[in-house]
Amino acid sequence: MSELLDIADRVIAMAKPGEQVEAFVSRGTETDVRVYQGEVEHFVSAQSEGIGIRVIRHGKTGFAYASTLDQAAIAEVLADARDNVAFGNPDEWAGVAEPDGVPVTEVDLWSEVLEHFPTERKIELAKELEQLTLAADNRVRTEDSNYSDGAVEAAVASTNGIRHVGRENGCYLYIGTLADDGDESQTGFGFTVGRSPDEFDMAKASADAAMRATRLLGASKPASKKTTIVLSPYATAMLMGIIGGTLNGESVTKGRSLFADRLGEMVANPLVTLIDDPTNPLAYTATDLDGEGLAARRNVLIEAGRLNQFVHNSYSARRAKARSTGNATRGGFASVPGVGCLALQLQPGTRSQEELISGIDDGVLIDSFFGLHSGVNPISGDFSAGASGLSITGGALGAPVREFTVGSTLQRMLLDVVEIGADVEWLPMSAAGVSLAIGDVMISGS
Repeated sequence: MSELLDIADRVIAMAKPGEQVEAFVSRGTETDVRVYQGEVEHFVSAQSEGIGIRVIRHGKTGFAYASTLDQAAIAEVLADARDNVAFGNPDEWAGVAEPDGVPVTEVDLWSEVLEHFPTERKIELAKELEQLTLAADNRVRTEDSNYSDGAVEAAVASTNGIRHVGRENGCYLYIGTLADDGDESQTGFGFTVGRSPDEFDMAKASADAAMRATRLLGASKPASKKTTIVLSPYATAMLMGIIGGTLNGESVTKGRSLFADRLGEMVANPLVTLIDDPTNPLAYTATDLDGEGLAARRNVLIEAGRLNQFVHNSYSARRAKARSTGNATRGGFASVPGVGCLALQLQPGTRSQEELISGIDDGVLIDSFFGLHSGVNPISGDFSAGASGLSITGGALGAPVREFTVGSTLQRMLLDVVEIGADVEWLPMSAAGVSLAIGDVMISGS
């Protein structure tokens, strides 16, 4: 990793008077395996490295990158970034991040086991997951079984004094299923994540994949009504991802968030505490640094129902007259910093999903949403998404239901939270899952 930081340091040393310069240098690997009927359908093992350089002068920003760390190419990237400054528009908030004194949280995000894990064994894991899932229920067949991992080492340095380096890796298994009953087929899925394959729970992943598909067999449309819905951990993670986007400081400053101008207000049931904590090593997207080299940190966005803060990178913070929350995002060396939540989690409750359901006379357990991103307006909060799951009658799960629409607003759903479960699930996405009960929600079916 010191090699990457040395490269970034050399770039910064070439800065001219009056320039702000930032160098982002990274090296990464990834593996993707897809298996179908015991045979490898798709295999990718790739390595990448490169550098992205930002130059800011008189409020104008120039950016360039190269997919190589060759010294001659790096000099060209710096020259191109300087040239591109001329094409930028002056922006009073433009600038690289300033050190803020927040210490980097020491978290172990690197697995030596994964780094040296044999490729042949990665393929075997995908095959084993397929066999376990097929053995779970004779009505089940698989669409594909997948192994995926990634590792990245990155260094950031700037003329403002930023100088950090870090690394992280992780992996997951995912399987898609189909369950058949006569002419009817239903889909399901299962997955397991870990810092290394040693942490996989393949038995749970295969059981979940079979259960999700088979329990929807015979599903029908429910009657249209207002009722209590219980979101599965996966469905809750999908919803929290949408809500996290509305707490993005850039969206707020541009008037594209339903929460603009609502800091300090009660926006949710007091049961709701929403945290963005990329320093939690259990989160699949955990990191110790943000995309600008500032320390990642635990930010409490909604605390006991009250809107506590938005997430910012250095640019959105300057625009909002706030401070960066260490939430600069970056797609890699080929992109400039954005802003977003890094690892969302609802503070869990104390009861299991089964216990939570036991107190509901009439409701619906929602396994998954469909069309969520197109069906939610982050400015008005209007919510309309397709869903499938199981009916709840007398405190117990009942018949499967599908092809119905959940209609509400994000504002109303947060305020109408009834209970949060204790069943935290760490998913291969930027939000953890937990069961979530919401009352007085309109579902439209038959």
